[in-house]
Amino acid sequence: MPTLHVRNVPETLYDRLRQRAQKRNRSLSAEVVVLLDFAMDESEDTQTDLLDSIRRRRFFNPAAAAAPDSTTLLREDRER
Repeated sequence: MPTLHVRNVPETLYDRLRQRAQKRNRSLSAEVVVLLDFAMDESEDTQTDLLDSIRRRRFFNPAAAAAPDSTTLLREDRER
């Protein structure tokens, strides 16, 4: 299994990681691996969700949702 060394970790972050590992009965290394794995999964999920959302909005048809188009809304606003 590969080894990852991290340098220049701020003292406060190191203490927080150590305390978190103790609470979960893990070694510091095991806790860091769990956190990195979670962060990678979260990042990928967020990117996928964002791209899916953009794709859905790209093909959104306001008329199909019974919503007025922007031209109609602008005319109504100008007539006030």
